[in-house]
Amino acid sequence: MAEEDKTKKLRLEIAHVLFIDIVGYSKLLIDEQTETSHELNHIVLSTEAVRDAEAAHQLIRLPTGDGMALVFTGSVEDPVECALQISQALRAQPSLPVRMGIHSGPVHHVEDVNQRENIAGAGINIAQRVMDCGDAGHILISKRVADDLAQYRRWQPYLHDLGDCEVKHGAVVSIVNLYADMVGNPDPPERFKHGKSPAERSAGLARAKRSPLLIVVLLFVALMLFSLAVVGIIFAPAILKMVRAGKPAAPPPPVTSAAQSASSIPEKSIAVLPFENLSRDPDNAFFTDGVQDQILTALAKVADLKVISRTSVMQYKSGAARNLREIGQQLGVAHLLEGSVQRAGNKVRVNAQLIDARTDGHLWAENYDRPLADVFAIQSEIAQTIADQLKARLSSRERKAIAEAPTTDTVANELYLRARKLQDVGSPNEWLQAIGLLEEAVRRDPKFALAYATLSELHVDLYWTGVDHALGRRDQARIALEKAKELQPDAGDVHLAAGTYAYHGFRDYERARQEFEAALRVLPNYSPVYMMTGAVDRRQGRWDDAVRHFDRAVELDPLNFSSVQESAFTYEILNRFEEARPLLQRALAINPKDSHARVELSMLAYYRSADVREWRAELNKIAAEGRESASRAVLWLVQCALAERNAGAADAALAVIPEAGAANPYDNSVNPRDWFVGLVARTFGNKAGADTAFTRARAIAAKQTEEQPDYAIAWSLLGMCDAALGHKNDAIAEGRRACDLLPVAKDAMDGPSLVNNLALIYAWVGEKDLALKTLAESARTPGGVNFGELKLQPQWDVLRGDPRFDQIVASLAPKN
Repeated sequence: MAEEDKTKKLRLEIAHVLFIDIVGYSKLLIDEQTETSHELNHIVLSTEAVRDAEAAHQLIRLPTGDGMALVFTGSVEDPVECALQISQALRAQPSLPVRMGIHSGPVHHVEDVNQRENIAGAGINIAQRVMDCGDAGHILISKRVADDLAQYRRWQPYLHDLGDCEVKHGAVVSIVNLYADMVGNPDPPERFKHGKSPAERSAGLARAKRSPLLIVVLLFVALMLFSLAVVGIIFAPAILKMVRAGKPAAPPPPVTSAAQSASSIPEKSIAVLPFENLSRDPDNAFFTDGVQDQILTALAKVADLKVISRTSVMQYKSGAARNLREIGQQLGVAHLLEGSVQRAGNKVRVNAQLIDARTDGHLWAENYDRPLADVFAIQSEIAQTIADQLKARLSSRERKAIAEAPTTDTVANELYLRARKLQDVGSPNEWLQAIGLLEEAVRRDPKFALAYATLSELHVDLYWTGVDHALGRRDQARIALEKAKELQPDAGDVHLAAGTYAYHGFRDYERARQEFEAALRVLPNYSPVYMMTGAVDRRQGRWDDAVRHFDRAVELDPLNFSSVQESAFTYEILNRFEEARPLLQRALAINPKDSHARVELSMLAYYRSADVREWRAELNKIAAEGRESASRAVLWLVQCALAERNAGAADAALAVIPEAGAANPYDNSVNPRDWFVGLVARTFGNKAGADTAFTRARAIAAKQTEEQPDYAIAWSLLGMCDAALGHKNDAIAEGRRACDLLPVAKDAMDGPSLVNNLALIYAWVGEKDLALKTLAESARTPGGVNFGELKLQPQWDVLRGDPRFDQIVASLAPKN
């Protein structure tokens, strides 16, 4: 029976393999490797060929460290179509050097060292050998694949014979270069630049093959290759995972960044990686995440440790291959905690092991078999033991905090974890779902202070972002916060929620700072507290402090998109665009689909030198991704069209604006759709259409000011609408009221945009002197008007030709 099972596992099948790698990957810095890998993954997963094959269950994806292997089980054309689509996408990414190789051949299913099913075989090995013959940009295919493709008229123009190439173990493969005008690399690979034609190379190799001894040797090598393919997987994730009892399967890339060198990594530093769910029921995944999360949270309360925050460690999901040395370098820690959780009925088994990320050495390991009700005690015990192993100094308060569980109800805890995952998504729909889950969690455990604190944050964020800027929503945040304070007034998460409530609910930045400082005393390793503190620094114009706090947030959570993005935005506000660029690129390596970061990166040239080309190109890509994607970028679609004076593009942008309006991420408001309609109509001379639209937008703004008389952003919009409609005195009074409610001295982030709007009001109602004076003030203020806006936007046309305006524009022009 065992032999039958073994034979079944080794049954061969023909697959069509596309092997891909990044040229020069090992020479990159660790963070550059992460960025390029994310970028390549995004490009590959976005191809139609991959999506179609996965939908048909005809694709297996396997990582290889510096690339991947895509094993197609459908048509021989599938990997070729995929390679062409990848090559086309890479034309827009010249900084990403990729080569590809394709071969069709036998593969088989094997069990790797983790006892998981994987794929191996000569088909994969030869695809890699084919790829190895190429340079950046090449799509090389084996002669076997070329012969199959040559039967179709479509593929014949793409096929260019290179001849034979000797590869690993002395084997010889016949190579064909696949390229056309817009795909592939027409230049011969370096390995073929020896002055001989493909025919001459093939003939030379053929003469060598006529030696009987060589034939025997080659047969022996072929048999050895086949044997190796059966017992090992040269590229599978298991090889990238460290062999726990020995050395790594391959040495990690060299670390050249001082920030990540072994000497600069603190000894008392740790990342708690996601634990593996060993339970048969996949629904227990949240229970497993809860165990890991609580251990991480407990350790984060120890000031003598550096503990990486949750968002970054969750990138290394369990079940995937882990190169622990590389992870340690990427996260900047000396130690890693791994583990597994198995839940069965009323029993739970937790395994944990502490590893030195620099040597792969096991420092400590333990199994815990307990009743399910003891799981919270297990978490505290593990956290305490790890702190002791790392020789961390613990205060009595910290020891007590580690021993405390947020709840003793496992179901309530799972509801909380599900809610927080939705909170991390960052969209209003998910936030509303998260609120429902948290309300259910506190019904189960009315003493769950952490759930109440998170509930308060969600309510006030809906208010702050303008999704539901109603006092009723803010009151719900207050009620949840008061309950959290009643239960645990000194908890770090409660202080964080209180600071967020003061910040996002009332713009009370000094009160928010006090709460965040209290939170840091309890949660010295919690990245979100540093992020919020940095955000308050920006509001108060404390720019050096803002940079420092965001740097610390990124240090503790290096793969957190929001931390990196907000750090980039800080440099943008300071007009330090070249410092913002690498941070935006890093953010997009983490989340390549984020519209805001994509647009901001493309706008740097517009801000700095009034060049819209990159901006327009990126917006065209976003628009091509569909209406939903375009609707998240409507603010910029309208702005870019106006900067270009392109009426067709402006109409296209208006067509995708939702009826509810467009989110404005710069001041956390929602602009009415009619505001944009009026702006476009005014720009292109349609006065009647502009008046109609501005009148409707005015009604919305007026209602907001009646309901919320201290809402500065609504007053500013009302003033601009009245200015467009010729209501001079009302417009000026409303614009000034907005600036009085939220002056730059009170809010250095949103205040400057209100000053810009007041300058626009003055300009539109004919008060040119006041407009230029206000505009000059804005130009001197961080976050004020920028060069591209003044140079290109039609709203300022009424001031053009005045030497004072030209002087302001010149003051913002690039200096080199």
